[in-house]
Amino acid sequence: MNMQKIAFITGASSGIGEAISRSLAGEYSLILCGRRQERLDRLKLELEGKSDVLTLTFDVGDHAQVLEAVASLPTSWRDIDVLVNNAGNAHGRAPLHQGDVSDWDAMIDSNLRGLLYVTRAILPRMVERKTGDVINISSIAGKEAYENGNVYCATKFGVDAITKSMRQELVEHNIRVMSVNPGLVHTEFSNVRFKGDEDKAASVYQGMLPLLAVDIAEVVRFALSRPAHVNLADTTVLARAQASATKVHKTL
Repeated sequence: MNMQKIAFITGASSGIGEAISRSLAGEYSLILCGRRQERLDRLKLELEGKSDVLTLTFDVGDHAQVLEAVASLPTSWRDIDVLVNNAGNAHGRAPLHQGDVSDWDAMIDSNLRGLLYVTRAILPRMVERKTGDVINISSIAGKEAYENGNVYCATKFGVDAITKSMRQELVEHNIRVMSVNPGLVHTEFSNVRFKGDEDKAASVYQGMLPLLAVDIAEVVRFALSRPAHVNLADTTVLARAQASATKVHKTL
């Protein structure tokens, strides 16, 4: 294995996580994490000419799986320099009194528990070494609540609170803690939220030019490339046509 720093990226099998993996290839050795091994394998094949790549298949919302995956890392891969907590999803969009409890559980498991479980497993070695970067991929929904987004917004508000608390806890250990909060990004996100309804998913982006996954990946790469004394602590990224969580200018 070479002497590149090591980046651990959750949700790397699609969307923003996949784009971040591509963006960091060549600068970091990559630990690509996700639930779909075949996608991770394809990404590894694409990137391993630029970086050493290791894949881990597990569900971030399952604590036992997280512990097993991190414990399985070879010794030379255990000193992780960068943790990108990207895994997460939205499921359903309904007023609270009509909400599907299984959707709530899925969002809490991936967006909150998953971030907590993975971070808890990796942080101690960073603290011991007095170095490291943590980037939590949150959302504009963690800054502004919106109608029918209740539990999803709550999970992302939770990520915002966790990030701010971590930044205070870890500053004395020389660990940068950063948050990137995207607005509308054209990925599989809406397909998942609307449970495969392609028309509903497409309607989210009709009449405007949304962000692409690569736009967020470039922000992450830029944040990590800042000098050691600089912390790009909290960055919200919107498409030009989006002014807030609920204000989007559409031409059609």
